[in-house]
Amino acid sequence: FAGPGCSSIAYGLAEELGPFHINADGKSLYLNPYSWNQAANILFLDSPVGVGFSYSNNSQDVLTNGDKRTAKDSLTFLKKWFKRFPQYKGREFYISGESYAGHYVPQLAQAIVRSQKLTGEKSINLKGYMVGNALTDDFHDHYGVFHFMWTAGLISDETYKLLNVFCDFQSFVHTSSECDKILDIADKELGNIDPYSIFTPSCPGSVTFSKNKLLKRRHSVGGIGEKYDPCTEQHSTVYFNLPEVQKALHINPAFAPSKWDTCSDVVNENWKDSARSVLHIYHELIGYGLRIWMFSGDTDAVIPVTSTRYNIDSLKLPTVTPWHPWYDEGQVGGWTQVYKGLTFVTVRGAGHEVPLHQPKLALVLFKAFLSGSSMPTFTGLDDS
Repeated sequence: FAGPGCSSIAYGLAEELGPFHINADGKSLYLNPYSWNQAANILFLDSPVGVGFSYSNNSQDVLTNGDKRTAKDSLTFLKKWFKRFPQYKGREFYISGESYAGHYVPQLAQAIVRSQKLTGEKSINLKGYMVGNALTDDFHDHYGVFHFMWTAGLISDETYKLLNVFCDFQSFVHTSSECDKILDIADKELGNIDPYSIFTPSCPGSVTFSKNKLLKRRHSVGGIGEKYDPCTEQHSTVYFNLPEVQKALHINPAFAPSKWDTCSDVVNENWKDSARSVLHIYHELIGYGLRIWMFSGDTDAVIPVTSTRYNIDSLKLPTVTPWHPWYDEGQVGGWTQVYKGLTFVTVRGAGHEVPLHQPKLALVLFKAFLSGSSMPTFTGLDDS
């Protein structure tokens, strides 16, 4: 999931965790050695209607999307998908996403659990969900952004103080005119960096941290592996507009968009409802015994690790395993803490799109989540 209005095919599949990624020519592919389908069958869903190649028979539907309808439509899709492919019924089912999927994923999980409780129908064997750099609660998300920008040395002391005075942290959407002015100052102080990955090059001509970009809650661009490419989003735009690609994907020409894009401005700008918080859903689903993980790339300034930590702290969950580093091949991959009902993991050196910037570490994380095991430790470490 991505959004609101952004394509899981464009981001999750094509530049993060899918089996193939797109070369700079926009016409050819290369194998992703750290694809998540090595560990599980992966279903990428472009949701809601109007995103990517998803469509409706009613053209007005793209103007009436929102959190509630997206959860309802996604549940309907899954029920029909399992009916169409009954061989997958009963298998363990997990939901994952990043960014605005911090809304989509728990809301869909809640819809599945409530539907099954009401009807007794259990074709979707939901076991848990995992979200990364996830929009969760407007107050904590907003406050965490300002805190991160200041502690990372991206904005001045004075601007940080003014943000705390004039921005009430209650909503990314309904900011005051005074807050808007300070956000513009913060934007200028940030300069031309990629706020979704603050230590990597930005794509030439890309937008920085402007308030407009923040309000849209859209993904930016990034790179993968040693051959860093900050313009992967542009490659997707070329590739998925190729007629031969759309034919291979069995896209119905009658419903294909005139121009495929990574994100839909129409969907984004006509979003009807966006919950200010989904934290209450966490309490509900923890009560059902679902496996719930949150992870955070620690170089993202849009939904930073500070925001996620404030959100988790507000849940007031007892600690099971205290904060400690986890390792991959003897190197610290990040840090983790296990709470009663929730596991939190940071990924060192990753931005907003964790599998894009740290694909190997992301696969380690995904495998641990699926197995329900702890993040790996450094077995050679002397604890004495």
